[in-house]
Amino acid sequence: MGDGSRQPQDALVDRRSFLVRMGALSAAAAVGCTPVGSGSGAGPAPGRGDVPVDGSPADVGTATGAGAGVDPRAAESFFRELPRPDLSGAAPTDSAEFTAWEAGALLRDGRLGALEHTEAYLARIRRWDGVYQAFNEVTAEAARARARALDGGAAEGILHGIPLAVKDNIHTAGVRTTANSHIFRDFIPDRDATLVSALRGAGFVMVGKSQLGPLATTRALTPDGEVTTVNAWTPGNPDVSPGGSSSGSATAVMARLAASSLGTQTGGSITMPSRAQGTTGLKPTFGRVSLDGVIPLSYTRDHVGPLARDVRDAALVLQAMAGEDHRDPRTLGLPPVPDYLTAATPVEEGGRARVRWDTRLGIFPDWADGGGDGGQNRRAFLREAESVGVDVVEIPVPDGWDELTSGAFNAIRLVERAEPFLPYMKDDVRLMGVTLTSFLSGLFVSGDEYLKGQRAKLALLRLTLEGVLDRCDVVALESHIPFDMIGLPLLALPVGIREMGGVELPDGVLLGGAPFGEERLLAVGTAVQARTDWHRRRPPEPSPADEAWLRRPGARGRLDLDTVAREAQ
Repeated sequence: MGDGSRQPQDALVDRRSFLVRMGALSAAAAVGCTPVGSGSGAGPAPGRGDVPVDGSPADVGTATGAGAGVDPRAAESFFRELPRPDLSGAAPTDSAEFTAWEAGALLRDGRLGALEHTEAYLARIRRWDGVYQAFNEVTAEAARARARALDGGAAEGILHGIPLAVKDNIHTAGVRTTANSHIFRDFIPDRDATLVSALRGAGFVMVGKSQLGPLATTRALTPDGEVTTVNAWTPGNPDVSPGGSSSGSATAVMARLAASSLGTQTGGSITMPSRAQGTTGLKPTFGRVSLDGVIPLSYTRDHVGPLARDVRDAALVLQAMAGEDHRDPRTLGLPPVPDYLTAATPVEEGGRARVRWDTRLGIFPDWADGGGDGGQNRRAFLREAESVGVDVVEIPVPDGWDELTSGAFNAIRLVERAEPFLPYMKDDVRLMGVTLTSFLSGLFVSGDEYLKGQRAKLALLRLTLEGVLDRCDVVALESHIPFDMIGLPLLALPVGIREMGGVELPDGVLLGGAPFGEERLLAVGTAVQARTDWHRRRPPEPSPADEAWLRRPGARGRLDLDTVAREAQ
């Protein structure tokens, strides 16, 4: 079934060392220090190879820094072998309909210019962002200048000329980074976040900063609770949630205002908007992408990842920004970044897509047994997975799983979130806006609750590694919470349409992987997407009635404090 040329990284790393590493990071967070290059100190897990988390053999990659995970020649080979979209009869603005990899191939062919491609997105932003409000700030002139410069030379990297949206809690030099909050409303960083520097090195064009909930805690709102971003599938109904705090990033991609976007996830904020709007969202393993220059929520749970149109696009963005960064010790001592582009390229056998590596997909009892659209979509996804060679296996729920994944140990997140913002709360509680209640809750967690939460997190990680991922390579999940708590990778894929309250919306599945299992997730996802077209579905443009309604003052409404507090948990 697999190509047999090499093993994915999750089959080579020492899982015990990842457990030790996460324990060290948790201890460091508790006492307020930063460990540098936490090593394993443990032997290999049985049957799991011999690569410790603080080292790797040569065949897993040679990256030494953020964005250095693929040889430039391999990247050019990747684009050279891709199919090209048909340009016959296409209007200039139609390039905004292309995936990032389709546009990347045309840019390298000289059949599409970076400025031409950027203008296609800026035109859509001018026309439609007054309705969607996906952006907190649009950087049109800087984007044009960047695109002109790119048109004047050879391809800079794997994202050459690709317009992306950057979530507005990620530092961008000279451009406001507000986290949509009163605290940072006038903050202009003097340098880029490490991951943004890596993306610039890969040739991307930033078209703007995407909307988010205040301090990345809820769906996109103003600091005072007014709804901003709407779901791209229901622009005339602000009551339909666009997802979690990266909702502006998801809406920008689905409304074709950006080719891909960056999101952050502490509690589902990449995968929830992806499932709500039909994008492909990837939360990588904790530490795989630098958090330097990202306004923090939790030292042990924050992640940065792409929201994209398909698996290949997600791989392109992750490839460009993943890697170690000496400004963020959480990235040090990890296996080098592998070749995600190859993992995201389907393998063909007899003209049919097959999964690249032999893979067992674990499902818990009843995961696919539900009625209605949700159950049907899950069963259809499993059939497609089996058709590409994935071995679907039912696995038992391990003892203690329900208790450890219930959210009862959320105290860690609340405490780690509240502590950095305590000086602002002491100075003026009004700075916290509608998120004040949820931040205050972290100050009332006792020390013993916090310690219990830290122990529970490590117990859950051990249980997952030894009671779930010892039986399968990828697991289908109901919720993001378990893998957010323990830093393991997640992939959200669109798999169908579901009806909710008379409205048809995208439906998605959530897949979890082992430590550094991004390659495996990408391989499964891209094989399934080669045989389905849910990732290519796009919502229609807003109607004149939608547009008129949403442009009325107060039409979007507000979220009350209780709702904000619930979402922020």
